[in-house]
Amino acid sequence: MNSAKISIITATYNSLPYIRETYDSIVQQTYKNWEWVVTDDCSNDGTYEYLLELAASNEKIKISRNEHNSGAAVSRNKSLSAASGDFIAFIDSDDLWTTNKLELQLSVMLNKKHDFTFTAYELINDKSQSLNKVVDSKQINAVDYQDMLKKQATLGCSTVMLRKAAFSDLSMPLLLTGQDYALWLKLLKMGCCAYPINEVLMKYRVLPNSISRNKYKKAKRQWQIYRELEKLSLLKCCVCFGFYAWRAVFRK
Repeated sequence: MNSAKISIITATYNSLPYIRETYDSIVQQTYKNWEWVVTDDCSNDGTYEYLLELAASNEKIKISRNEHNSGAAVSRNKSLSAASGDFIAFIDSDDLWTTNKLELQLSVMLNKKHDFTFTAYELINDKSQSLNKVVDSKQINAVDYQDMLKKQATLGCSTVMLRKAAFSDLSMPLLLTGQDYALWLKLLKMGCCAYPINEVLMKYRVLPNSISRNKYKKAKRQWQIYRELEKLSLLKCCVCFGFYAWRAVFRK
């Protein structure tokens, strides 16, 4: 294909029950020119020690650790600052990729000269069993800033790939949750679009105690992003939040 190098960005915190399966889904990729840049956020369950063992046997793995527990945004930004690839891909420490994810997505980006793509994904439980739900598989049109404000697509973080040279600042806003969504808005606000790949190339693990599963906190975070980060007017916030709420309730 191409000699382009892909930097895979991961933040970890107490991920030991799932990180091995995530790692396996990376090393089994059909596309081989990648590096895995992981920042551990002061795990106390053996995650960091396990990652050091992996790095000792695989030179493609770069491991760092925060001095203090600082959250996913800080951890991802630390990994981003150490990335040396031509393209950036994200995978959370409990998610999984299909074996052709990187190869197919990179091929689309190179052939169509896209700078920002995302894929459909499937939901799985803590035992890696399918929940029989697929997200973003019917997304046809590219997503721009206004679409993203209205959450016209989900853009799962572990599905996204970016052409590094196309963006001057890939750092995530320092939010407790939703920092990936805030980054997509920041990038799309520059005038680019995010292009969908309808094939399911990622499996998103739904954990019962995840912060992102709390609907009230998610709604509060969404409003915070509209008002504090995007500086939308009250009327615009209400309109966009209405689209967000409708999609959260009725999306298939």
